[in-house]
Amino acid sequence: MSAGRVYLDWNATAPLRPEARAAMVAALDVAGNPSSVHSEGRAARGLVEAARAEVAALAGAKPSEVVFTSGATEAARVLAAVPADHGILVDETAHDALWAHARTNTGHESPTGPGHILAMGLANSETGIITEPPARIDGRHPFGEARADGLLLDITQAIGRIPFSFHWSGADFAVLSAHKIGGPKGVGALIIRDGLDPAALQLGGGQELGRRSGTENVAGIAGFGAAAVAAARDLDAGVWNGVAQLRNILENTLGSAAKETIFVGNDRARLPNTSLFVTPGWKGETQVMQMDLAGFAVSSGSACSSGKVKQSRVLKAMGLDDRAAESALRVSIGPSTTEDEVMAFAGAWLEQEKKFRRRAA
Repeated sequence: MSAGRVYLDWNATAPLRPEARAAMVAALDVAGNPSSVHSEGRAARGLVEAARAEVAALAGAKPSEVVFTSGATEAARVLAAVPADHGILVDETAHDALWAHARTNTGHESPTGPGHILAMGLANSETGIITEPPARIDGRHPFGEARADGLLLDITQAIGRIPFSFHWSGADFAVLSAHKIGGPKGVGALIIRDGLDPAALQLGGGQELGRRSGTENVAGIAGFGAAAVAAARDLDAGVWNGVAQLRNILENTLGSAAKETIFVGNDRARLPNTSLFVTPGWKGETQVMQMDLAGFAVSSGSACSSGKVKQSRVLKAMGLDDRAAESALRVSIGPSTTEDEVMAFAGAWLEQEKKFRRRAA
């Protein structure tokens, strides 16, 4: 961030970790194509496979289950490969990417068929609320002879912030993006449980074992792997417990002075870094602009939709009325956020909140 600015929008994207930056710079000097068999190609392939193991370790998966993509949105295209005679059920609070891909599959229109796939987010990007994956009805899988229920988990916001294991989750697929854990933008992964063989995400030269063709983004993948190692280290060290304490300090400070402000999901399990609060009548977009002018980067919701003039589908699904839903502000912090920054934001926001109250009186 530039001098005098405070970044409080980690759910949109986390700042690039120095470990990821260093890995990317080093990878840029590796000239080979990872599909080539000569020494230079093998060197590039080594970087890709090392990162695959690092991402798998963070996610509690096998390296063979990790497919590199351009991000979680592309990874979610696996929903389009669900057999047409299966329904696709998308959780009401899931990310727009899951909804968009599900709608490309005709099975979404008939979820009462021989089986269905549930697509859901493990943690919501707007509210931070953590959703418990449902127990599997049986051990069979959606691709193959047995037409049974399956589960796709969007772990993009949760990975690296709360404990997670793909194998323990019971999911068949998981999608994630590097930039949410301090890796580069434009790289992510699809995790496919061993034994499943969905259609390729992208056709071409057969890279990623035929599951996603196209020459791998070696530098981006190397940065992803380095970020995964650092994220696992922070999680094991309890770094996010301190982040949760800062989040609570912020909410207690704001709530004690702004009595009409509602903190969404503070009575439920949430990500340790996320606070979404609603001040009915004070539009979220207005708050974002006011805070931006004051030197603070925050959001009115998901980065994929906050630039659009529309109300949050997630908040409406949670029962908030239109006036409240359009008045939400999201503050999302991270390990490098300081208490001084949080308190500076609280002071600036409360100053604007008082002005809003005077205008509304």
